[in-house]
Amino acid sequence: MRDRFTVVGRATGCHLFEGDGTRPVDEENIHVKYTPKRVQFPEEIAAWRRSIETEEERKEAGGLPHRWNNARFAVERVVVTRTHLAEDPVVSLTLRDADYFDFLTTSLNLDRRQKNGLTLRQQYLEGSDPADAPSWMNCSFGINVALETGKDGKMLFSRRSAQVAGPNSARWNSSANEGLAQQHDLPRDGSPVSLHAVARRALFEELAVHDGDNTQVELLGFGLDVINHQWAAFFRAVTPELDEPTLRLRWTRGVTDKWEHDRFEFVDARPESVLGFIADEPEERWTPCAPALFYLALVRGAVERAGGNPAARFAVERAEQRVMAERGL
Repeated sequence: MRDRFTVVGRATGCHLFEGDGTRPVDEENIHVKYTPKRVQFPEEIAAWRRSIETEEERKEAGGLPHRWNNARFAVERVVVTRTHLAEDPVVSLTLRDADYFDFLTTSLNLDRRQKNGLTLRQQYLEGSDPADAPSWMNCSFGINVALETGKDGKMLFSRRSAQVAGPNSARWNSSANEGLAQQHDLPRDGSPVSLHAVARRALFEELAVHDGDNTQVELLGFGLDVINHQWAAFFRAVTPELDEPTLRLRWTRGVTDKWEHDRFEFVDARPESVLGFIADEPEERWTPCAPALFYLALVRGAVERAGGNPAARFAVERAEQRVMAERGL
C-alpha cells in the first residue's frame, strides 16, 4: 500500500511519508495535539498485553532481566498540508496515551494469528493503508537523528546494542534514537510536545551532546517503518565545535544511556563515503529507516553547500550511482 525508500539498489522497509531533504520543516509549522485518553485494544489483543505484563512482572520478581513499563504515546493520525503562499510543509501530529507494554503487544505480535485467522499485519497493514491503522497499532513514535561533527566533517553511525528489546537490536541505526515518552517529553506547563526538544534529548542521553555545544537541529521529514510498523521523525544535527576524538573521549566518561549502543562508526560526511558505508554493510544489518534518514541528511548538506539550491539533491544521486558502479550493484 505504501512505496519503499530505495538506496544503493536496495528497497528498504521505510516509507518516506514527508520530506525530501531539500528543506527542513520549520518548528513553528509542527502542531502536536495530545489527548489524555488511553488506547483501547480489542478484547483478544488486550489478553496478549496482560500476558506480557504478567511475564515481565514474574521476571522482575525473580531478579531476572526484564522490560520495564513507562508511559508513552500512541499516534492517532499524522496530517501533512502546506502553507498558503510559500507552500512550506505543515505537519499535524495527534497523540493519545499508551505505554511500553502496549507497544510490545503489537510489535512482538504482528505476525501472530488472531481467532479470525488473520495476523495483525494482514488485517491492519496489508489489507488497508498502514498510515491509517488504528491508534492502538501505533504505540511508538521515534525521533531519529543523523549527527554530523562540523569540526572534522564526519557522519556518525550507531549500532544498537543486543540488550535493546525489539527487532532492531544489533543493527546499524541513526546516530541517536528516542521514543516519545510522557515522563520526559510532555511539558508540565501544558505546552505542546516539542519534537525538536526530543531530538536534543536523544543527542544528550545517547551521545553526550549538550545544549552548550551549539548544535544545529533540523527536522527533515517523517517516515513509516512498514516492517515493524513504527512512525519516525527524521532530524539532521550538526555540531560545529565537536569532532570524533572529543565525542569518544566524552563517552569514556559516561553517557546517560550508554547501554543502548555497542559500536560507533564515524564516516566522512561526503555522499560517496556515507553511501559507500551503507552499501558495504549487509542489508540485514540495517534498521528499516536508518538509510533513508542518512540519505536525507546528505541531501540537506548538499543543498546548504549550494546556497539553498534544491537541485543540489542530484549531486547525491550522482554519488550514489558512482558507489553502485564501483561495487557492481
